[in-house]
Amino acid sequence: MSKIKQKIEAAWEDRSLLDKKSYRKAVRELIKLLDKGKLRVAEPTENGWQTHDWIKKGVILYFPIQEMKTIEVGPFEFHDKIPLKKNFKKKGVRVVPHGIARHGSFLEKGVVMMPSYVNIGAWVGSGTMVDTWATVGSCAQIGRNVHLSGGVGIGGVLEPLQATPTIIEDNCFIGSRCIIVEGVRVEKEAVLGAGVVLTQSTHIIDVTGEEPKTLKGYIPSQSVVIPGSYSKEFNAGSYNVNCALIIGKRKESTDKKVSLNLALRDYDVAV
Repeated sequence: MSKIKQKIEAAWEDRSLLDKKSYRKAVRELIKLLDKGKLRVAEPTENGWQTHDWIKKGVILYFPIQEMKTIEVGPFEFHDKIPLKKNFKKKGVRVVPHGIARHGSFLEKGVVMMPSYVNIGAWVGSGTMVDTWATVGSCAQIGRNVHLSGGVGIGGVLEPLQATPTIIEDNCFIGSRCIIVEGVRVEKEAVLGAGVVLTQSTHIIDVTGEEPKTLKGYIPSQSVVIPGSYSKEFNAGSYNVNCALIIGKRKESTDKKVSLNLALRDYDVAV
């Protein structure tokens, strides 16, 4: 592993090294390790999430060494540099047509992909459903027993290298058409109502106390979140700006599988 890392770091500083077979081989070995789940772009530690910059460098270096090829899948044809994942039966992954995962992404046993998309470098945990037209961007980290509802967009983060990828932790429910990008982290067991949009600049306002509390960049664990807006003054006048509202916490007394679907209804909010 140290040899692979050394070659990738060297090739990152001097791209001409990619002309050498040994350096191209190191990049491709890295992608194989990502594909098998033996490496992750980011992983949880006791002190939070750790991002491995050198692995992101390897993912970026993979593109220039790959040639464009025609990929035929039955009557369908694609033209791309990155091959598709294969052997889903052996992996214990259910993939409904037109579910597509790129080589270099990892799907743990028990993942279900409806017609959806998982990009290179992403990690998706067991028991998670990537629902219809949901997309998981490059290097995004999706925990176990997560439900990404229809049309959810999880953004990818390759650059800047030090940036933490978008992270959805275990047992989260992400409602239809939510957009989570720019390395935002949704902590375990959180529930997001339909249409919540989260970027690094989005105001996440906790309205459960006597005074509002504004957060940015993460959703605390077990939070129940809905879309909202707040008034902001501009030169041309006062306008409403989109935000996310934390309106409560999931009830720990409720079974997790049930509460994923009922937590929002506890607050009279549509899933």
